Amino acid sequence: MPLRSAPFSALPAVITALVVTTIAGCGFQLRGAPPVSAALQPLKIECARGVPELLCESVRDQLELGDVELSEADNAAYVMKLSDFQQDRRASAITVQAAAAEYTLRNSVSLELISSDQVPIIGDTRLTSSESYRYDETNVLAKQREEEELQTQLSNRLAQQIIFRLAPLTQARIDSIRDQHQSDSGELPDNDAPAP
Repeated sequence: MPLRSAPFSALPAVITALVVTTIAGCGFQLRGAPPVSAALQPLKIECARGVPELLCESVRDQLELGDVELSEADNAAYVMKLSDFQQDRRASAITVQAAAAEYTLRNSVSLELISSDQVPIIGDTRLTSSESYRYDETNVLAKQREEEELQTQLSNRLAQQIIFRLAPLTQARIDSIRDQHQSDSGELPDNDAPAP
């Protein structure tokens, strides 16, 4: 009998492993963005003309949820600039009657993070998010609502990508980027300046 009970004693571990594998395989992630370093505070967000307010608000909301101090003043330690927003909607599948059966929505935005002393901590970086949906020409209003919901999802995903770009920027990493910038531009750090 002990031989028969052995497989059953391992059953909880096997079930747990299967659940974890299934969750990891489907791309599930716990809600909440990774923490943003206190070294980036206070942080100012500048959304250029053409960047939807929905995206800017989503970024602000996620930063505030992470207890990041945001500033509208010019004395912010860092300025995050969002610009060059582009939105694309293309037919990705066609019916036999040559009508669109599926559309793909794609939103993209440029991100830059610059310190108060004009050091580019994150250079001009393009972030993109896309989603496809089926189109039913007999139910246009429902599909318009679905597209609006997808636009909200795309904005939230872009906001998450932005947070993920900020997450690794610890004080040590920022200092390393600043040193590299000074080295590339031929400037000497203050503590390496030659004595008169």
